[in-house]
Amino acid sequence: MSAIGIGVIGAGVISDTYLQNLGSFPDAEVHIVGDLLRDRAQAQAEKHGVPASGSAEDVLAHPDVDLVVNLTVPAAHVEVSRAAIAAGKHVWTEKPLGLDRNGAALLLREAADAGLRVGSAPDTLLGPGFQAARRAIDGGVIGRPLFAQTAFQTQGPDLWHPNPGFLFAKGAGPLLDMGPYYFSALVSLFGPVASVAAVGTKARAEREIRTGPHAGDTFPVEVPSTMQIVTAFEQGAAAQSVLSFDSALERHGVVEIHGTEGSIVIPDPNFFVGPIAYVKPLGVLRDGMSVEQEWIEIEHEDIVIGRGMGALDMARAIAAGRPHVASGELGFHILDTLLSAEESAATGQTVVVNSTVAPVPLLPDGFDPFAATL
Repeated sequence: MSAIGIGVIGAGVISDTYLQNLGSFPDAEVHIVGDLLRDRAQAQAEKHGVPASGSAEDVLAHPDVDLVVNLTVPAAHVEVSRAAIAAGKHVWTEKPLGLDRNGAALLLREAADAGLRVGSAPDTLLGPGFQAARRAIDGGVIGRPLFAQTAFQTQGPDLWHPNPGFLFAKGAGPLLDMGPYYFSALVSLFGPVASVAAVGTKARAEREIRTGPHAGDTFPVEVPSTMQIVTAFEQGAAAQSVLSFDSALERHGVVEIHGTEGSIVIPDPNFFVGPIAYVKPLGVLRDGMSVEQEWIEIEHEDIVIGRGMGALDMARAIAAGRPHVASGELGFHILDTLLSAEESAATGQTVVVNSTVAPVPLLPDGFDPFAATL
């Protein structure tokens, strides 16, 4: 193989970081950008030095495109990804994999039948921060992991987004917008989810746009804007998670893993790098003894990498015949878990998660995104 040929479908805001990063990887070559709005596709192609632009159909028909990067809105993810598979292309899709189990499962079946691969965001699992944390935990730094606590809480994207309604609509909310980051990290660490129990609440039935040309307009809140979730994993661990667009206290990226021989704080799963530190259990406490614990930092590379790492890993994995990290099967299990949490919040019942997933692999040692390997 040589550098894998890539076509991007969807020229919205997130395409900037994808195009910038993919353009910096020697093993990837972006040939075309497509969008429903051809002018937008052309502008992004010109901005990032991509030689061609057009419609989604133009991307699927391009003879040099081996892998389609699907950056469309969540409601179109499955449709666009299935079209790419039908055109004989591998697919990397932004999260979530889809909005319903049947469509996402059909996509994976069609890909398997065609001998093609599907990858699904988030690819922050491939960042040096999470990889170093995972290696430390696998190496026993906290003993056997027992349980986790995660938190993402914010006032909400209506604070800053000029058109935030879609983030409070069916298929979004903090559960499906931010949940994939946290639950992908948890499944990578603890293995598949067995069941979930959740409570969902809304602070308000309508919210107001705060900025931009539509400031002052209101929009409906269609899904819970706060989710509290207790997760049981197949291998016996557990986690409790908060995902909220209703909190005046901003807390992002809280991921704490507690084990038999210590506790570790790992990087924000929405980012590729970040600090890692752990503590060991205290000894016997006696009167007058300090309960302060020493935080021990784990040094790791802070290579600045962003979205697009998943597509790069897919390209190299295809060439090497190994599994890629952020697989479609992982994306499906995360979707199944999050939809199960949604169902639990609606019914008040614990919901069994019927899907499973193989252990999530680590990147090969010495993985360098800026090396030419294909």
